[in-house]
This record gives sequence, C-alpha cells and structure tokens, in this order.
Amino acid sequence: MADPNRSAVMDWTAEDEYWRTNYRNRPYAGSQSYDYYQPGYRYGYESAHRYLGKKWDDVESDLRSGWDRFEHRGERTWDQIKHAVRDGWDRLMGRR
Repeated sequence: MADPNRSAVMDWTAEDEYWRTNYRNRPYAGSQSYDYYQPGYRYGYESAHRYLGKKWDDVESDLRSGWDRFEHRGERTWDQIKHAVRDGWDRLMGRR
C-alpha cells in the first residue's frame, strides 16, 4: 500500500512549481521572495489534504495553532503567512 504522506509530498512538487511561478500575482506578495511564502503555501496544501471536505472558517483556528508546530514554518508568524496558507488551501479545494 502506498504511503499517503509520500504521495502528498510528491504532489507538493507540482504545487510548489505553480506557486513559485504565480506568487507575485497575489496582493500580499510585496517585495518578499518566494522562499518567504513557500512554507505557507505548503502548510495550506498539506492542511487541505488533512481537512478534506471542511470549510476554511471551520478550521482556521486549528490551522493557526498548528502553524507554530509546522516543521517548515521558519520564523514567520501566522499573521505574516496566513494569506499564503489560505491560497494554498483554496487552490487544493478548487477555489483558486
């Protein structure tokens, strides 16, 4: 049986390429590099897999508290990254 975490990581590669190419079009991007937002896109992507079928408004507080434990978060706070997380979430959920 395939490891579901492994396939999520493999699928992340395509998402990473999408966001690397398109992040500058987002209103929050400003002068930051892609590397600044990448952890947020990844967290949104992985969280959407984990909460499949749920609405953002129903899980945002869980995501906020989970951000502090996300291994790839770097030094970004939730308030600095939440828009990228939401974009990663929305894209996987078919809303972007």
